[in-house]
Amino acid sequence: MDSMSYTANELMVCQAARQLCDGEVVFVGIGLPNLACNLARRLHAPRLVLIYESGAVGATPQRLPISIGDPALVTDSLSVCSIFRHLQLLLQGGLIDVGFLQGAQIDRFGNLNTTVVGDYAQPAVRLPGSGGACEIAILARRVLIIAPQSKRCFPEKVDFITSPGFVDGPDTRAQLGMPGGGPRMVITNLGCYEFTNVR
Repeated sequence: MDSMSYTANELMVCQAARQLCDGEVVFVGIGLPNLACNLARRLHAPRLVLIYESGAVGATPQRLPISIGDPALVTDSLSVCSIFRHLQLLLQGGLIDVGFLQGAQIDRFGNLNTTVVGDYAQPAVRLPGSGGACEIAILARRVLIIAPQSKRCFPEKVDFITSPGFVDGPDTRAQLGMPGGGPRMVITNLGCYEFTNVR
């Protein structure tokens, strides 16, 4: 294999990593956001502070964690606390620069669905739900979304808004009293999409 060859998914993770700046505080989950954050920390943002839903604050894993409960997340962390403390002290305290999310469905307003596909009462697929993603979407200073692009993943309207983006237009976040900045970019294997007419 050519040493310069790479896949579209690898390029997507690299582009996502480029969106992070040294010294930022990032609320991150396992999966593609985790890959991007750890790549950024190793290449250009060594002071990136990674916060995981499992309770690790300032995690510096020596290997990629395989789950949110992986002990690699707590080794050499600044602290370990409950999700309640994360949400109360860090998110509600306005200390999260970037929320890094992905979802089963994403619409043109940056709304994410991780709850159900189809009708809520009788869904075709039941998904894992929010975890802390709803709070991250509402309270983080900016949100980055990463997901492989497909028609199934990018419907005109999500089946259920688990984590709000701009809901139904650029002024809705302010009208609903959401203090965070909302989504800034959706990064896919086909391109990067930014939001227009946002304040």
